[in-house]
Amino acid sequence: MKKTLIWTGSVIGVGAVLALIFGILEKPSDIRTVSVSGECLTSAPKDRTAITLRVTTLDKNAAKSMKTASSKMAEITDYLKTLDVKMQTTEFNSYEKTEWNHVAQKSENLGFETRIAVEVSANNPEIIESILNKFAGQPDIYTENLRMFSSSEIIKPILEKCLGNAVEDARTRANALLSADNHKAGKLLSVSYGNISYQERPFANYRIASAKFESMDTGAYTGGGLVSKDTEITVTVSATFEIK
Repeated sequence: MKKTLIWTGSVIGVGAVLALIFGILEKPSDIRTVSVSGECLTSAPKDRTAITLRVTTLDKNAAKSMKTASSKMAEITDYLKTLDVKMQTTEFNSYEKTEWNHVAQKSENLGFETRIAVEVSANNPEIIESILNKFAGQPDIYTENLRMFSSSEIIKPILEKCLGNAVEDARTRANALLSADNHKAGKLLSVSYGNISYQERPFANYRIASAKFESMDTGAYTGGGLVSKDTEITVTVSATFEIK
């Protein structure tokens, strides 16, 4: 029995010594690192133009209000299907509308209001202009949120390239920091992106009258078509390099 205990203890002792030896051998030497941020500023062309068409109806009867709105929106979508556009319903809401009567000091029921909206976008801005010309001034139909934007197909390759440029910018900054000590950035050990922002310049302060754009924001309409600045893209990354 004693021999068995001694043998077991010897095996455990040898194992502990070997683990210690291999742990020492495998322990990496201390690596000096530097962590910096990098940035990339770029832009993407705006390739799509969009507008929101909204139908709003009001009636004392809820069913009639909804039926009228749905019928008008069906006419709109039937027309849009004949054009090279993408459309998506962004609102479908029907509710009892009230208004505060300041004279009577009470809330009065105005009826049931139904709102249905669809966003329409196209590669050709002239298509959106033709839609605006067709529906401008029609009762119960409103146009909102006229804008140009960069599609995901346009942004994706530009963004991927910008991420790489941001990492290179981080390496440049690291080298600048280390140059005073005659060192430079070596192997990239880790990287993560901290922020990706898009800045689109909307068409501000515009109205439609007599099927024409009367813009008070320079650059939104120039008589020959819609124009807009490119989408500004900002990418920041955090990177850690080995110091060489």
